[in-house]
Amino acid sequence: MRVAIVGCGLIGGKRAKSIAALGHRVVATADAVPERAAALANSYPGCVSSGDWKEIVRRDDADAVVVATINDSLAAIALGAIEAGKNVLVEKPAARSASELRPVVAAAKAMGVTVRVGFNHRFHPALLKARTLVDEGACGPLMFVRGRYGHGGRVGYDREWRSDPALAGGGELLDQGVHLIDLTRWFLGDVTAVSGFATTFFWDMPVEDNGFVCTHHTGGQVGWLHASCSEWKNLFCLEIYGRTGKLQIDGLGGSYGVERLAYYRMLPAMGPPETTIWEYPGEDGSWNAEFRDFERATNGEAGPGATLSDAVAALDVVARVYTQSKPAKPQAA
Repeated sequence: MRVAIVGCGLIGGKRAKSIAALGHRVVATADAVPERAAALANSYPGCVSSGDWKEIVRRDDADAVVVATINDSLAAIALGAIEAGKNVLVEKPAARSASELRPVVAAAKAMGVTVRVGFNHRFHPALLKARTLVDEGACGPLMFVRGRYGHGGRVGYDREWRSDPALAGGGELLDQGVHLIDLTRWFLGDVTAVSGFATTFFWDMPVEDNGFVCTHHTGGQVGWLHASCSEWKNLFCLEIYGRTGKLQIDGLGGSYGVERLAYYRMLPAMGPPETTIWEYPGEDGSWNAEFRDFERATNGEAGPGATLSDAVAALDVVARVYTQSKPAKPQAA
């Protein structure tokens, strides 16, 4: 596969590394900062660079486009690549809002191209193993999911692009919270009702630093989620509760700690459960696994990758929480 990359920051660089590692070619790069596009292109033989993403997505020698820009550009660039007939992998959250993303969904359907959204957490080995165990009935019918995800920011975090609603579309709930929402939907199914609250406790910025969400799902299950950038010690924890067992995923590697899956199987006499632990140290392989899934999707194979519809559903949940979090307007006398 010949791939063009738009957005050559940290994530664009990770995507390029995965593409090459899997035997594909990075043929073109683009970035609003041309020097950054050129620096990434220099790592891949024959790769050209540009400051104009429109030029890159229309290239005849590109079969697919990876969109790894900041949030305000994701939907527009994905739409341009789709209209050029390219298959697309667009980073989460894929847009600043569900309404911004819906025209992209329509265009992908009209053009008959494959589009996947970069919810790479689905491809962490602990989560893939958890998905397999759930599908095999290891926990029995699921009852609820509890998830926590957060980091502590850094000096100046409240002046970065993620703190600007025009660029980001929202705060921590839209940034890390969409991963929790997507994973909860992946295990529990479609959302039927949402309640929640998004607010700013610590950072001096016009977007939320904490988001609290309760999701209700078609099977009667519940998700109970908290995303925070005032966590101080980086944390990822997802707990999946069934009638006969529980799965708990902790850590994502790096500063989040060694990735670990615990399976607690209820015994007939109840009491302390039978416990099995898997640990996944080493380099994060989710980027390679997700791109391999994207490759297979372009060949018509089904897989665990997130679709545009999944992204719309996650963004809809965020929008409902934002609406509920707005101060009530004073009633006229």
